[in-house]
Amino acid sequence: MGYGIQMEVWGDYALFTRPEMKVERVSYDVMTPSAARGLLEAIYWKPAIRWVIDSIAVCAPVRFTNIRRNEQSQKINCHRIQEAADRGKLPAPIYTTENIQQRAGLLLKDVRYVIAAHFELTSKAGPDDTDEKHYNIALRRIRKGQCYHRPCFGCREFPASFRLWEGGAPPAIPEDRELGYMLYDMDYSNAREVKPMFFRARLVRGVLHTADCEVVR
Repeated sequence: MGYGIQMEVWGDYALFTRPEMKVERVSYDVMTPSAARGLLEAIYWKPAIRWVIDSIAVCAPVRFTNIRRNEQSQKINCHRIQEAADRGKLPAPIYTTENIQQRAGLLLKDVRYVIAAHFELTSKAGPDDTDEKHYNIALRRIRKGQCYHRPCFGCREFPASFRLWEGGAPPAIPEDRELGYMLYDMDYSNAREVKPMFFRARLVRGVLHTADCEVVR
């Protein structure tokens, strides 16, 4: 195991979409490990390291709210763009004002978590890539509030604030809850066939433990 950190994240809204909901967006009860990893990668990521989520402490009551959002009913097809480029023509445009659809969403409200994670060196690490080097860079970036792009809670319109957690054990809510199967991460080992991975999630005294969990593909 590499060097570990704890980081507090919070925001007004969050949407960790359940993949089984096809039209209306419904959030999981708590942040998923893949969302936590994406948040850390927004702050500090290099090909030489891979973030691994150990636990997620839920530090605010789980509350939901409903909103309606304007979304696009179509998206540009990359194959059509490539075909148009090969023919030397412009692809058919999509006008956002003509393809707006209102969709409801069940979101989390007033969220706050403490993420415990560590990183591991990958096969792309060079001689100068050491655990201590990347650990110090990550700490410095978190303390200064630096990021490559604004971290978010599931969707870009729900930004996440963050800071290093140095206060000992996080103040997790005193609650045990069965969360069922939750998205763990995506398996990118085969770029042509990316597969989701799930795990049996359970809150124990407000903490979602993700280290050494059984992953189902």
